[in-house]
Amino acid sequence: MNPDILAGFSLAFTPEALILCLLGMFFGIIVGAIPGLTATMAIAILTPFTFSLSAINGLMMLTGIYIGGIYGGSISAVLLNIPGTPSALMTALDGNPMAVRGEAGRALGLATVSSFFGGMFGVCVLLTVAPFLARFALKFGAAEYFALCCFGLSVVAALSQGSLVRGFISAGLGLFVVCIGMDPIIGVPRFTYGSQELFAGISYIPIMIGLFGIAEVLTQLTTKEMQGVTATQKIGRLWPTLKDIKVIWKVVLRSAGIGTFIGALPGAGGAIGSILGYNEAKRISKYPEKFGTGIPEGIAAPESANNSAIGGAFIPLLTLGIPGDAITAILIGAFMIHNLTPGPLLYRDNPEIIYALYFGLLVAHLYLIILGMSCAKVFAKAITVPKNLLMPIISLFCIVGSFAYANRLFDVMVMLIFGVIGYYMRKNQFPIAPMILGIVLGPIFELNLRIALQLAEGDILQLFTRPISAVLWIILLLMFIAPKIKNKSLKDIAVND
Repeated sequence: MNPDILAGFSLAFTPEALILCLLGMFFGIIVGAIPGLTATMAIAILTPFTFSLSAINGLMMLTGIYIGGIYGGSISAVLLNIPGTPSALMTALDGNPMAVRGEAGRALGLATVSSFFGGMFGVCVLLTVAPFLARFALKFGAAEYFALCCFGLSVVAALSQGSLVRGFISAGLGLFVVCIGMDPIIGVPRFTYGSQELFAGISYIPIMIGLFGIAEVLTQLTTKEMQGVTATQKIGRLWPTLKDIKVIWKVVLRSAGIGTFIGALPGAGGAIGSILGYNEAKRISKYPEKFGTGIPEGIAAPESANNSAIGGAFIPLLTLGIPGDAITAILIGAFMIHNLTPGPLLYRDNPEIIYALYFGLLVAHLYLIILGMSCAKVFAKAITVPKNLLMPIISLFCIVGSFAYANRLFDVMVMLIFGVIGYYMRKNQFPIAPMILGIVLGPIFELNLRIALQLAEGDILQLFTRPISAVLWIILLLMFIAPKIKNKSLKDIAVND
């Protein structure tokens, strides 16, 4: 057997790694189940605490939070008709009607089983596709990485909810933030205004904690209702019947394929995957009119899609160093804390970490179905925690987490400032995801653009004419043109009719 696989197995199956993954999963499910809290916020807050852990122990804990948080959103979606996470939005459409009929246990069981199989499908695709893609990515030069960064930024802005202009403004703000500090090529300070603290730039871990943690606290504090909502449905039998399995298995596989593909697109994420998975299941169903009334397919489709998107999101993260969604953008920080840089070189220089992470993803999904089926009543009670008790605890974690990253009060100030910025962005419907991708991709974007232009001696056409970069630019162009062509065709058809 490959010695790297054995080394990865020994790293992932230590008692410490397994316990931390289990604790991360448990905590992630609770966070995901509480409306308003997200796995993104939890990982942003807890990433600095992994500094004292080994690389794989920290990554397995964060992976457990990631997977648990995405699944946990289905609990409040089913019991309260309030999606705990954006990924669980479509789950509420059929999950809550089924719970109202007195079948809350059945709905939660279907969500758990679909999440498990969808997640395992995404991990299997990651295991088979990622190594080949990593070898291909070794052929990338500066021009290709610049095109890839543009692709990632444009995708996340284009997929932003609401105004496309707001998405680009958010991404532009993220790009501006990473310009603060020393110039990466000639070493000239930029936008520092004489501050010694700003010479090294702004660490994006405190930024993430502020944008997700403090912004969420401020949002909750400004809402009128600060008490938890009580779930009234009784949870009965959880395990789906053989009849239910026969009904949903095709839907689970199809939605898992959709979710994995969407997750692999930079910036797309599980929310979009769940919407597309649900819509596709409804489109090809023999009884689409029953969707929204509480049918098994309406629960299986979005839950399979949003959990399979996790494996998909790890594909660009591990092979190209490009985050697939907001959570994997934060996970880049966890890698960097341990002096690891995601991308093709990680496969070459630290293959044991890659294999250990693969094993960790498999273990985390096994924990998902075990905890989901055995602790459903515990997680259901977690959503009743009063927010006036929860918010101070989250605030404390935000302050400690941002300070622990580098033991600087300056980072706490950065966290608070970006918490206020994040709050006003939410209030004015500016998406935060493009800003995060701008912060993460900005340094790669700038450095590779300048290196590519230096190698091309200023010939800007070489950014677009190299084979791989040309393909990326064509795909990017088609993504913006195709919707307009489709809309024009529909208008022409309507006029002719």
